[in-house]
Amino acid sequence: MLDKLGRLGELFGQAKSEHPLADEKEFRRIVAALPGDHPYKALDEISGWLESLRLADDLPPGRLFDMVRELDETAQRHAFKLTREYLRAPRLARAEEQKLWKAINGFWLNAASAYERCLALSREKDRQAAALREALPLICVRLVAALGHVVRSEIYRYGPHTSSLWQRLGLAYGAAEAAGVAKKSVQIYPRRTETTTAEHEYLRLLVLYTSSLDALLPTQIELAERLVEHFLPGFSFSAQSSKESVYWVDLDKAEPPARLARVPKQMTPSLRFFHPARAHLQVAQLATDLEHGGAIPGEINLGGDVEVKYVLPVLAHLAACWAPLPPLRKHARYPVKHRMAVVAGLPNAVAALSPAADSVAGESWVVENVSRGGFGTIVAEPRPDWLRIGSLLGMQPEGGDNWLVGVVRRYHRSSENEAQVGLMTLSRAALPVEMKPLRSTGYVAATTVRGLWLKDVGDEAEMRVVLPLASFDLREPMEIWLDGRPATLSPVALVQQCGDYEVARYRYS
Repeated sequence: MLDKLGRLGELFGQAKSEHPLADEKEFRRIVAALPGDHPYKALDEISGWLESLRLADDLPPGRLFDMVRELDETAQRHAFKLTREYLRAPRLARAEEQKLWKAINGFWLNAASAYERCLALSREKDRQAAALREALPLICVRLVAALGHVVRSEIYRYGPHTSSLWQRLGLAYGAAEAAGVAKKSVQIYPRRTETTTAEHEYLRLLVLYTSSLDALLPTQIELAERLVEHFLPGFSFSAQSSKESVYWVDLDKAEPPARLARVPKQMTPSLRFFHPARAHLQVAQLATDLEHGGAIPGEINLGGDVEVKYVLPVLAHLAACWAPLPPLRKHARYPVKHRMAVVAGLPNAVAALSPAADSVAGESWVVENVSRGGFGTIVAEPRPDWLRIGSLLGMQPEGGDNWLVGVVRRYHRSSENEAQVGLMTLSRAALPVEMKPLRSTGYVAATTVRGLWLKDVGDEAEMRVVLPLASFDLREPMEIWLDGRPATLSPVALVQQCGDYEVARYRYS
Protein backbone atom coordinates (compact mmCIF):
# COMPACT_ATOMS: atom_id res chain seq x y z
CA MET A 1 0.00 0.00 0.00
CA LEU A 2 2.80 2.40 0.93
CA ASP A 3 4.58 1.57 -2.32
CA LYS A 4 1.41 2.45 -4.24
CA LEU A 5 1.15 5.77 -2.41
CA GLY A 6 4.76 6.51 -3.25
CA ARG A 7 4.17 5.87 -6.92
CA LEU A 8 0.97 7.95 -6.78
CA GLY A 9 3.03 10.83 -5.37
CA GLU A 10 5.26 10.71 -8.43
CA LEU A 11 2.28 11.70 -10.55
CA PHE A 12 1.95 15.02 -8.70
CA GLY A 13 5.54 16.00 -7.99
CA GLN A 14 9.18 15.21 -8.33
CA ALA A 15 10.06 11.64 -7.40
CA LYS A 16 12.67 11.37 -4.68
CA SER A 17 16.09 10.53 -6.08
CA GLU A 18 17.79 7.33 -5.03
CA HIS A 19 21.27 8.81 -5.50
CA PRO A 20 23.34 8.67 -2.28
CA LEU A 21 24.06 12.42 -2.46
CA ALA A 22 20.45 13.44 -3.00
CA ASP A 23 19.91 13.83 0.73
CA GLU A 24 21.42 17.15 1.85
CA LYS A 25 22.59 15.84 5.23
CA GLU A 26 24.25 12.81 3.63
CA PHE A 27 25.93 15.05 1.05
CA ARG A 28 27.35 17.26 3.82
CA ARG A 29 28.53 14.23 5.76
CA ILE A 30 30.33 12.78 2.72
CA VAL A 31 32.04 16.07 1.85
CA ALA A 32 33.11 16.59 5.49
CA ALA A 33 34.52 13.05 5.64
CA LEU A 34 36.87 13.53 2.66
CA PRO A 35 40.49 12.97 3.78
CA GLY A 36 41.94 16.48 3.93
CA ASP A 37 45.50 15.24 4.50
CA HIS A 38 45.51 12.73 1.63
CA PRO A 39 45.11 14.63 -1.70
CA TYR A 40 45.24 11.52 -3.89
CA LYS A 41 42.52 9.67 -1.98
CA ALA A 42 40.34 12.80 -1.68
CA LEU A 43 40.59 13.59 -5.39
CA ASP A 44 39.85 9.97 -6.30
CA GLU A 45 36.69 9.98 -4.15
CA ILE A 46 35.49 13.31 -5.55
CA SER A 47 36.15 12.10 -9.08
CA GLY A 48 34.02 9.03 -8.41
CA TRP A 49 31.14 11.11 -7.04
CA LEU A 50 31.26 13.44 -10.05
CA GLU A 51 31.06 10.46 -12.38
CA SER A 52 28.05 9.12 -10.49
CA LEU A 53 26.29 12.51 -10.72
CA ARG A 54 26.79 12.59 -14.46
CA LEU A 55 24.88 9.33 -14.71
CA ALA A 56 22.08 10.28 -12.28
CA ASP A 57 18.86 10.93 -14.20
CA ASP A 58 16.55 11.55 -11.24
CA LEU A 59 18.14 14.64 -9.68
CA PRO A 60 16.58 18.10 -10.08
CA PRO A 61 18.81 20.17 -12.43
CA GLY A 62 19.43 22.92 -9.88
CA ARG A 63 20.39 20.43 -7.19
CA LEU A 64 22.65 18.59 -9.60
CA PHE A 65 24.56 21.77 -10.45
CA ASP A 66 24.92 22.75 -6.78
CA MET A 67 26.50 19.41 -5.94
CA VAL A 68 28.81 19.42 -8.99
CA ARG A 69 29.87 22.97 -8.20
CA GLU A 70 30.63 22.24 -4.55
CA LEU A 71 32.48 18.98 -5.23
CA ASP A 72 34.59 20.81 -7.85
CA GLU A 73 35.41 23.59 -5.38
CA THR A 74 36.32 21.07 -2.67
CA ALA A 75 38.66 19.28 -5.07
CA GLN A 76 40.69 22.33 -6.09
CA ARG A 77 43.30 22.30 -3.34
CA HIS A 78 43.82 18.56 -3.78
CA ALA A 79 44.15 18.89 -7.56
CA PHE A 80 46.60 21.77 -7.08
CA LYS A 81 48.82 19.75 -4.70
CA LEU A 82 48.90 16.68 -6.93
CA THR A 83 49.60 18.74 -10.06
CA ARG A 84 52.46 20.54 -8.33
CA GLU A 85 53.89 17.19 -7.20
CA TYR A 86 53.55 15.77 -10.71
CA LEU A 87 55.31 18.72 -12.32
CA ARG A 88 58.02 19.47 -9.78
CA ALA A 89 58.88 16.29 -7.90
CA PRO A 90 62.36 15.19 -9.03
CA ARG A 91 62.63 11.89 -10.87
CA LEU A 92 59.29 10.27 -10.10
CA ALA A 93 59.18 6.53 -10.74
CA ARG A 94 57.19 5.73 -13.87
CA ALA A 95 54.46 3.93 -11.91
CA GLU A 96 54.07 6.88 -9.52
CA GLU A 97 54.07 9.37 -12.38
CA GLN A 98 51.35 7.37 -14.17
CA LYS A 99 49.31 7.14 -10.97
CA LEU A 100 49.41 10.90 -10.39
CA TRP A 101 48.64 11.73 -14.02
CA LYS A 102 45.65 9.40 -14.14
CA ALA A 103 44.26 10.84 -10.90
CA ILE A 104 44.56 14.44 -12.09
CA ASN A 105 43.41 13.75 -15.64
CA GLY A 106 40.53 11.56 -14.47
CA PHE A 107 39.23 14.22 -12.09
CA TRP A 108 39.15 16.92 -14.76
CA LEU A 109 37.50 14.56 -17.26
CA ASN A 110 34.73 13.73 -14.78
CA ALA A 111 34.32 17.38 -13.81
CA ALA A 112 34.01 18.35 -17.48
CA SER A 113 31.45 15.61 -18.14
CA ALA A 114 29.39 16.73 -15.13
CA TYR A 115 29.36 20.35 -16.33
CA GLU A 116 28.46 19.18 -19.84
CA ARG A 117 25.40 17.49 -18.34
CA CYS A 118 24.48 20.73 -16.54
CA LEU A 119 24.87 22.64 -19.82
CA ALA A 120 22.63 20.16 -21.64
CA LEU A 121 19.95 20.39 -18.91
CA SER A 122 20.01 24.20 -19.09
CA ARG A 123 18.56 23.95 -22.60
CA GLU A 124 15.40 22.29 -21.32
CA LYS A 125 12.25 24.44 -21.45
CA ASP A 126 10.87 23.57 -18.00
CA ARG A 127 10.98 25.73 -14.90
CA GLN A 128 13.59 23.54 -13.20
CA ALA A 129 16.18 24.50 -15.83
CA ALA A 130 15.75 28.23 -15.12
CA ALA A 131 18.30 28.15 -12.27
CA LEU A 132 20.85 26.57 -14.59
CA ARG A 133 20.31 29.24 -17.23
CA GLU A 134 21.08 31.90 -14.63
CA ALA A 135 24.33 30.07 -13.81
CA LEU A 136 25.37 29.67 -17.48
CA PRO A 137 28.37 32.07 -17.28
CA LEU A 138 29.90 29.99 -14.47
CA ILE A 139 28.95 26.64 -16.03
CA CYS A 140 30.57 27.57 -19.36
CA VAL A 141 33.73 28.99 -17.76
CA ARG A 142 34.24 25.94 -15.55
CA LEU A 143 33.50 23.55 -18.40
CA VAL A 144 36.01 25.20 -20.76
CA ALA A 145 38.57 25.41 -17.93
CA ALA A 146 38.09 21.72 -16.99
CA LEU A 147 38.54 20.55 -20.59
CA GLY A 148 41.51 22.89 -20.80
CA HIS A 149 43.12 21.13 -17.84
CA VAL A 150 42.72 17.82 -19.67
CA VAL A 151 44.43 19.21 -22.78
CA ARG A 152 47.21 20.72 -20.66
CA SER A 153 47.77 17.40 -18.86
CA GLU A 154 48.33 15.82 -22.29
CA ILE A 155 50.70 18.64 -23.26
CA TYR A 156 52.81 18.10 -20.13
CA ARG A 157 52.95 14.40 -20.99
CA TYR A 158 53.86 15.18 -24.63
CA GLY A 159 50.71 13.45 -25.87
CA PRO A 160 49.06 11.50 -27.28
CA HIS A 161 46.45 14.21 -27.83
CA THR A 162 42.74 13.36 -27.86
CA SER A 163 41.15 15.05 -30.89
CA SER A 164 37.61 14.80 -29.49
CA LEU A 165 38.56 17.23 -26.71
CA TRP A 166 38.72 20.04 -29.26
CA GLN A 167 35.19 19.34 -30.44
CA ARG A 168 33.95 19.32 -26.84
CA LEU A 169 35.77 22.59 -26.22
CA GLY A 170 34.31 24.10 -29.37
CA LEU A 171 30.79 23.07 -28.40
CA ALA A 172 31.24 24.47 -24.87
CA TYR A 173 32.60 27.79 -26.10
CA GLY A 174 29.99 27.92 -28.89
CA ALA A 175 27.24 27.44 -26.28
CA ALA A 176 28.65 30.38 -24.29
CA GLU A 177 28.62 32.54 -27.42
CA ALA A 178 25.06 31.49 -28.31
CA ALA A 179 23.88 32.35 -24.81
CA GLY A 180 25.64 35.72 -24.94
CA VAL A 181 27.87 34.91 -21.93
CA ALA A 182 31.24 34.21 -23.62
CA LYS A 183 32.62 37.57 -22.46
CA LYS A 184 30.84 37.55 -19.08
CA SER A 185 33.40 37.84 -16.25
CA VAL A 186 32.98 35.48 -13.32
CA GLN A 187 35.01 34.53 -10.27
CA ILE A 188 35.78 30.97 -11.26
CA TYR A 189 36.42 29.69 -7.70
CA PRO A 190 35.60 31.29 -4.32
CA ARG A 191 39.21 31.41 -3.09
CA ARG A 192 40.50 33.12 -6.23
CA THR A 193 40.22 36.87 -6.45
CA GLU A 194 40.74 37.13 -10.21
CA THR A 195 37.90 36.89 -12.71
CA THR A 196 37.86 35.21 -16.11
CA THR A 197 35.57 34.52 -19.08
CA ALA A 198 34.81 31.54 -21.28
CA GLU A 199 36.50 33.35 -24.18
CA HIS A 200 39.64 34.00 -22.11
CA GLU A 201 39.89 30.34 -21.04
CA TYR A 202 39.33 29.10 -24.60
CA LEU A 203 41.80 31.51 -26.21
CA ARG A 204 44.45 30.73 -23.59
CA LEU A 205 44.24 27.06 -24.52
CA LEU A 206 44.42 27.81 -28.26
CA VAL A 207 47.57 29.89 -27.73
CA LEU A 208 49.19 27.24 -25.54
CA TYR A 209 48.57 24.48 -28.06
CA THR A 210 49.95 26.49 -30.99
CA SER A 211 53.12 27.48 -29.11
CA SER A 212 55.06 24.28 -29.98
CA LEU A 213 55.45 23.19 -26.35
CA ASP A 214 56.75 19.77 -27.43
CA ALA A 215 60.16 21.46 -27.72
CA LEU A 216 60.24 22.53 -24.04
CA LEU A 217 61.00 20.78 -20.77
CA PRO A 218 58.09 20.35 -18.31
CA THR A 219 59.41 23.18 -16.10
CA GLN A 220 59.66 25.39 -19.19
CA ILE A 221 56.11 24.46 -20.21
CA GLU A 222 54.91 25.64 -16.80
CA LEU A 223 56.71 28.96 -17.31
CA ALA A 224 55.28 29.23 -20.83
CA GLU A 225 51.78 28.69 -19.46
CA ARG A 226 52.20 31.56 -16.99
CA LEU A 227 53.69 33.83 -19.66
CA VAL A 228 50.80 33.05 -22.01
CA GLU A 229 48.39 34.09 -19.28
CA HIS A 230 50.24 37.40 -18.87
CA PHE A 231 50.45 38.23 -22.58
CA LEU A 232 47.01 36.88 -23.55
CA PRO A 233 45.33 40.34 -23.63
CA GLY A 234 47.68 41.16 -26.52
CA PHE A 235 46.08 38.48 -28.73
CA SER A 236 43.21 39.11 -31.13
CA PHE A 237 40.34 36.57 -31.39
CA SER A 238 37.51 36.92 -33.90
CA ALA A 239 34.94 35.15 -36.07
CA GLN A 240 36.27 37.09 -39.07
CA SER A 241 39.52 36.39 -40.85
CA SER A 242 41.86 39.27 -41.64
CA LYS A 243 45.24 39.71 -43.27
CA GLU A 244 46.81 39.61 -39.77
CA SER A 245 45.21 36.26 -38.89
CA VAL A 246 47.76 33.53 -38.19
CA TYR A 247 45.75 30.67 -36.69
CA TRP A 248 42.25 29.22 -37.04
CA VAL A 249 40.04 26.67 -35.31
CA ASP A 250 36.66 25.15 -36.17
CA LEU A 251 34.30 24.96 -33.20
CA ASP A 252 32.39 22.08 -34.78
CA LYS A 253 35.35 19.86 -35.66
CA ALA A 254 37.38 17.39 -33.62
CA GLU A 255 40.58 19.11 -34.77
CA PRO A 256 43.13 21.23 -32.88
CA PRO A 257 43.90 24.81 -33.93
CA ALA A 258 46.19 25.21 -36.93
CA ARG A 259 48.23 27.85 -38.75
CA LEU A 260 46.64 29.44 -41.79
CA ALA A 261 49.37 27.79 -43.83
CA ARG A 262 46.76 25.02 -43.89
CA VAL A 263 43.61 26.91 -44.83
CA PRO A 264 40.08 25.69 -43.96
CA LYS A 265 38.38 23.71 -46.73
CA GLN A 266 35.47 26.15 -46.67
CA MET A 267 34.43 29.22 -44.72
CA THR A 268 31.74 28.37 -42.16
CA PRO A 269 30.16 30.25 -39.22
CA SER A 270 31.93 27.89 -36.81
CA LEU A 271 35.41 29.14 -37.76
CA ARG A 272 37.35 31.38 -35.38
CA PHE A 273 40.63 33.18 -36.12
CA PHE A 274 43.33 34.52 -33.82
CA HIS A 275 46.76 36.13 -34.02
CA PRO A 276 49.38 37.48 -31.57
CA ALA A 277 48.73 41.18 -32.42
CA ARG A 278 50.60 43.14 -29.70
CA ALA A 279 51.70 40.01 -27.83
CA HIS A 280 54.57 39.23 -30.22
CA LEU A 281 56.17 42.65 -29.80
CA GLN A 282 55.58 42.58 -26.03
CA VAL A 283 57.27 39.22 -25.47
CA ALA A 284 60.17 40.13 -27.79
CA GLN A 285 60.66 43.43 -25.95
CA LEU A 286 60.71 41.71 -22.56
CA ALA A 287 63.34 39.25 -23.82
CA THR A 288 65.47 42.17 -25.02
CA ASP A 289 65.12 43.98 -21.70
CA LEU A 290 66.17 40.90 -19.73
CA GLU A 291 69.14 40.27 -22.02
CA HIS A 292 70.34 43.80 -21.22
CA GLY A 293 70.20 43.26 -17.47
CA GLY A 294 66.57 44.17 -16.78
CA ALA A 295 64.46 42.53 -14.09
CA ILE A 296 61.33 40.45 -14.53
CA PRO A 297 58.34 42.80 -14.05
CA GLY A 298 56.53 42.26 -10.76
CA GLU A 299 53.15 41.95 -12.45
CA ILE A 300 54.22 38.73 -14.20
CA ASN A 301 53.25 35.81 -11.96
CA LEU A 302 55.72 32.98 -12.53
CA GLY A 303 54.66 31.02 -9.47
CA GLY A 304 57.63 32.17 -7.39
CA ASP A 305 61.09 33.65 -7.79
CA VAL A 306 62.58 32.45 -11.08
CA GLU A 307 66.04 33.43 -12.32
CA VAL A 308 66.24 35.36 -15.57
CA LYS A 309 68.43 32.68 -17.18
CA TYR A 310 65.55 30.20 -16.94
CA VAL A 311 62.96 32.63 -18.31
CA LEU A 312 64.95 33.86 -21.33
CA PRO A 313 64.87 30.61 -23.37
CA VAL A 314 61.11 30.36 -22.90
CA LEU A 315 60.60 33.98 -23.97
CA ALA A 316 62.75 33.40 -27.05
CA HIS A 317 60.72 30.31 -27.90
CA LEU A 318 57.38 32.12 -27.56
CA ALA A 319 58.64 35.10 -29.57
CA ALA A 320 59.55 32.75 -32.43
CA CYS A 321 56.23 30.90 -32.28
CA TRP A 322 54.18 34.10 -32.14
CA ALA A 323 55.95 35.80 -35.03
CA PRO A 324 53.68 36.82 -37.94
CA LEU A 325 55.62 34.39 -40.13
CA PRO A 326 56.48 30.95 -38.70
CA PRO A 327 60.15 30.09 -38.18
CA LEU A 328 61.63 28.58 -41.32
CA ARG A 329 63.59 25.33 -41.26
CA LYS A 330 67.32 25.94 -41.52
CA HIS A 331 67.85 22.77 -43.52
CA ALA A 332 65.73 20.79 -45.98
CA ARG A 333 64.29 17.53 -44.67
CA TYR A 334 64.38 14.31 -46.74
CA PRO A 335 62.35 11.16 -46.09
CA VAL A 336 64.37 8.01 -45.41
CA LYS A 337 63.94 4.62 -43.79
CA HIS A 338 67.05 3.69 -41.89
CA ARG A 339 67.93 2.08 -38.57
CA MET A 340 70.16 3.76 -36.02
CA ALA A 341 71.78 2.46 -32.82
CA VAL A 342 71.24 4.86 -29.92
CA VAL A 343 72.77 5.15 -26.44
CA ALA A 344 71.59 7.65 -23.85
CA GLY A 345 73.56 9.85 -21.50
CA LEU A 346 77.08 11.25 -21.51
CA PRO A 347 78.83 8.24 -19.86
CA ASN A 348 77.30 5.84 -22.40
CA ALA A 349 78.14 8.15 -25.30
CA VAL A 350 81.76 8.44 -24.11
CA ALA A 351 81.98 4.65 -23.85
CA ALA A 352 80.44 4.15 -27.31
CA LEU A 353 82.80 6.62 -28.98
CA SER A 354 85.90 5.19 -27.30
CA PRO A 355 88.26 3.48 -29.77
CA ALA A 356 88.49 0.53 -27.39
CA ALA A 357 84.73 -0.06 -27.37
CA ASP A 358 83.69 -3.47 -28.70
CA SER A 359 79.93 -3.27 -28.42
CA VAL A 360 77.63 -0.97 -26.51
CA ALA A 361 74.17 -1.94 -25.31
CA GLY A 362 71.68 0.50 -26.75
CA GLU A 363 68.40 0.75 -28.60
CA SER A 364 67.53 0.52 -32.28
CA TRP A 365 65.46 3.39 -33.67
CA VAL A 366 63.97 3.91 -37.13
CA VAL A 367 64.97 7.18 -38.82
CA GLU A 368 62.00 8.62 -40.74
CA ASN A 369 63.65 11.74 -42.16
CA VAL A 370 67.03 13.40 -42.17
CA SER A 371 68.40 16.89 -42.67
CA ARG A 372 71.73 18.56 -42.31
CA GLY A 373 70.72 19.58 -38.78
CA GLY A 374 69.39 16.29 -37.46
CA PHE A 375 66.91 13.42 -37.68
CA GLY A 376 63.27 12.62 -37.20
CA THR A 377 62.66 9.19 -35.67
CA ILE A 378 59.92 6.85 -34.52
CA VAL A 379 60.61 5.26 -31.13
CA ALA A 380 58.68 2.18 -30.02
CA GLU A 381 58.11 1.77 -26.27
CA PRO A 382 59.79 5.09 -25.34
CA ARG A 383 61.55 5.10 -21.97
CA PRO A 384 60.57 8.24 -20.03
CA ASP A 385 63.44 7.75 -17.57
CA TRP A 386 65.93 9.06 -20.12
CA LEU A 387 64.07 10.04 -23.29
CA ARG A 388 63.31 13.68 -22.49
CA ILE A 389 63.73 17.08 -24.10
CA GLY A 390 67.44 17.88 -23.91
CA SER A 391 68.60 14.25 -23.42
CA LEU A 392 72.12 13.67 -24.80
CA LEU A 393 72.42 10.74 -27.22
CA GLY A 394 75.13 8.86 -29.02
CA MET A 395 73.91 7.71 -32.46
CA GLN A 396 75.39 5.33 -35.04
CA PRO A 397 73.64 4.82 -38.43
CA GLU A 398 73.28 1.16 -39.36
CA GLY A 399 76.22 0.01 -41.48
CA GLY A 400 78.41 2.94 -40.44
CA ASP A 401 81.40 2.98 -38.11
CA ASN A 402 81.15 6.59 -36.95
CA TRP A 403 79.13 7.85 -33.98
CA LEU A 404 77.22 11.12 -33.90
CA VAL A 405 76.32 13.16 -30.83
CA GLY A 406 72.89 14.76 -30.62
CA VAL A 407 70.16 15.97 -28.30
CA VAL A 408 66.39 15.49 -28.18
CA ARG A 409 64.77 18.72 -29.40
CA ARG A 410 61.16 17.60 -29.91
CA TYR A 411 59.16 14.83 -28.33
CA HIS A 412 55.57 13.85 -29.08
CA ARG A 413 53.80 10.65 -28.07
CA SER A 414 51.70 9.59 -31.07
CA SER A 415 50.29 6.70 -28.98
CA GLU A 416 50.87 5.10 -25.60
CA ASN A 417 53.54 2.84 -27.12
CA GLU A 418 55.14 5.07 -29.76
CA ALA A 419 56.75 8.51 -29.89
CA GLN A 420 57.92 10.86 -32.62
CA VAL A 421 61.31 12.31 -31.68
CA GLY A 422 63.20 15.17 -33.28
CA LEU A 423 66.99 15.02 -32.82
CA MET A 424 69.45 17.85 -33.36
CA THR A 425 72.98 16.83 -34.26
CA LEU A 426 75.68 18.45 -32.10
CA SER A 427 78.64 16.81 -33.81
CA ARG A 428 79.46 14.27 -36.50
CA ALA A 429 83.08 13.98 -35.39
CA ALA A 430 83.14 13.84 -31.60
CA LEU A 431 86.10 12.45 -29.66
CA PRO A 432 86.25 11.20 -26.04
CA VAL A 433 88.67 13.27 -23.96
CA GLU A 434 89.98 13.41 -20.41
CA MET A 435 90.62 16.76 -18.74
CA LYS A 436 92.19 17.71 -15.41
CA PRO A 437 92.10 20.99 -13.53
CA LEU A 438 95.44 22.78 -13.81
CA ARG A 439 96.83 23.30 -10.29
CA SER A 440 100.16 24.68 -9.09
CA THR A 441 100.53 21.75 -6.69
CA GLY A 442 100.13 19.13 -9.36
CA TYR A 443 97.26 16.97 -10.51
CA VAL A 444 94.70 15.14 -8.49
CA ALA A 445 93.65 11.92 -10.20
CA ALA A 446 90.20 11.98 -8.64
CA THR A 447 89.35 15.20 -10.44
CA THR A 448 89.71 13.75 -13.92
CA VAL A 449 86.76 14.80 -16.07
CA ARG A 450 85.65 12.64 -19.00
CA GLY A 451 83.74 14.28 -21.78
CA LEU A 452 83.29 14.63 -25.54
CA TRP A 453 85.19 17.06 -27.74
CA LEU A 454 82.91 18.29 -30.54
CA LYS A 455 85.70 18.54 -33.11
CA ASP A 456 83.61 19.89 -35.98
CA VAL A 457 82.08 22.74 -33.94
CA GLY A 458 83.72 26.14 -33.36
CA ASP A 459 86.94 27.62 -34.71
CA GLU A 460 90.48 26.30 -34.64
CA ALA A 461 91.47 28.30 -31.58
CA GLU A 462 88.66 26.92 -29.44
CA MET A 463 87.34 23.60 -28.20
CA ARG A 464 83.68 22.94 -27.49
CA VAL A 465 83.33 20.11 -24.97
CA VAL A 466 80.40 18.20 -23.46
CA LEU A 467 81.09 17.66 -19.76
CA PRO A 468 79.27 16.20 -16.76
CA LEU A 469 77.01 18.74 -15.07
CA ALA A 470 78.78 21.33 -12.86
CA SER A 471 82.26 20.53 -14.28
CA PHE A 472 82.87 23.94 -15.89
CA ASP A 473 84.48 26.68 -13.81
CA LEU A 474 85.28 30.04 -15.40
CA ARG A 475 88.20 30.47 -12.95
CA GLU A 476 89.78 27.07 -13.54
CA PRO A 477 91.99 26.28 -16.59
CA MET A 478 92.14 22.64 -17.65
CA GLU A 479 94.84 20.42 -19.11
CA ILE A 480 94.12 17.97 -21.88
CA TRP A 481 96.32 15.49 -23.77
CA LEU A 482 96.04 15.70 -27.55
CA ASP A 483 98.16 13.60 -29.89
CA GLY A 484 100.31 12.55 -26.95
CA ARG A 485 101.10 16.12 -25.87
CA PRO A 486 99.58 18.21 -23.09
CA ALA A 487 97.69 21.41 -23.91
CA THR A 488 96.25 24.04 -21.59
CA LEU A 489 92.63 25.13 -22.03
CA SER A 490 91.39 28.47 -20.73
CA PRO A 491 87.67 28.56 -19.93
CA VAL A 492 85.66 30.95 -22.14
CA ALA A 493 81.94 30.41 -21.51
CA LEU A 494 79.28 27.94 -20.54
CA VAL A 495 77.15 27.37 -23.63
CA GLN A 496 74.28 25.40 -22.11
CA GLN A 497 73.23 23.14 -19.25
CA CYS A 498 70.64 20.42 -19.55
CA GLY A 499 69.85 17.31 -17.53
CA ASP A 500 73.12 15.69 -16.46
CA TYR A 501 75.52 17.44 -18.83
CA GLU A 502 76.75 20.85 -19.95
CA VAL A 503 78.47 22.24 -23.04
CA ALA A 504 81.42 24.58 -22.50
CA ARG A 505 83.87 26.56 -24.64
CA TYR A 506 87.63 26.56 -23.98
CA ARG A 507 90.44 28.36 -25.77
CA TYR A 508 93.92 26.97 -26.38
CA SER A 509 96.61 28.88 -24.50
